[in-house]
Amino acid sequence: MRRRNFLKAAGAAGVSALVAGCSAEPVDDGSDGSGSNETGSGDSAGTTTGTPKGPATLRVATYSAFVDAPSSSPGPWLKERFESEFDATLEWQTPDGEINYFIERAAQGVDVDADAYVGLDTNMLIRVDENLDRELFVPVDGDEIEGRDAVKSGLEFDPQERAIPYDTGYISLVYDENEATAPETFDGLLDPEFEGDLIAQDPQSSATGQAFLLHTIHAKGEDGYLDYWKQLQQNGVRVLGTWEDSYAAYSNGEAPMVVSYSTDQVFANEEGEDLSEHQIRFLNGEAYANPEGMARFADTANVDLANRFLSFMLRPEVQAEIAVRNVAFPAISDAPLPEDFAQYAKEPETPVTFTYEELQGNLSEWTDAWARQFASN
Repeated sequence: MRRRNFLKAAGAAGVSALVAGCSAEPVDDGSDGSGSNETGSGDSAGTTTGTPKGPATLRVATYSAFVDAPSSSPGPWLKERFESEFDATLEWQTPDGEINYFIERAAQGVDVDADAYVGLDTNMLIRVDENLDRELFVPVDGDEIEGRDAVKSGLEFDPQERAIPYDTGYISLVYDENEATAPETFDGLLDPEFEGDLIAQDPQSSATGQAFLLHTIHAKGEDGYLDYWKQLQQNGVRVLGTWEDSYAAYSNGEAPMVVSYSTDQVFANEEGEDLSEHQIRFLNGEAYANPEGMARFADTANVDLANRFLSFMLRPEVQAEIAVRNVAFPAISDAPLPEDFAQYAKEPETPVTFTYEELQGNLSEWTDAWARQFASN
């Protein structure tokens, strides 16, 4: 289902262990079938897709869900549109380890065989900076990237201006109003009325779970979030490993509330589902923002073409297409979204997020403390 593909995509930039060695599965990029999917020889960065059409080839790394569903993922559409306008071939690379693959190559002194990366988030940049003493990505500015200044300031997450946001998702509660009316505040979740009603995800293994944990830290403070989670446990919160597991449990009627995405009604509407089972609640009027970004690799020899690609990704019509196919919100204000998407994709009054500086050195400690307490209760 498209719901599964999107949420894998939205969560792909979340928590993952540093992987030793990477391989890649073939990716169907939705091309016309005249070309062949090719995997580079030797120690390649994973699968590349597309048959050369012009004198230049741009290699863009990303997570697999960005390209592996031709009818809904943004990748195949972006490839076709980019190649139709530029005298170049766009090759997608989808290494199993995602950003960890490139961290390992750089740490070993091996060439980084890609020009740009799509799908970065704050935690990935922190991982890059903590594991490398060399530059993996380079800062870019409005003089290099057309449309850079149109990105919403609230989505900026890289103090070094390497990563450019291109979309964002918001983590919220999804609830079935036939079974329960979700509370309006975090404190409301502790009411005995909602005992056993919430399914969340493990922040050690799920991007949605990590975002929800960070939102509770934002709401309750570094000194109060563990006590809040203890009370959630006492009120019967269920924490499952992945978004897929938790949403399946919710869909099976095991609980009337689940931590998920505020675009849930987009899927429900497309599938003809009952929207009363897909209501959105922004606790405290807020939702945790998970912007995704793109960047240019420091070692690329295709600087100009990479810059053109980053500029292309920020065009209003391209932003709208990415948003619809990735079921996320565009990074600019004037993307021409379809009426039904704008109607069913819910945006919070107050997005919240932690900055790079706030997460650096704290995220693992916060998560580890949560895990120790949760396991002991």
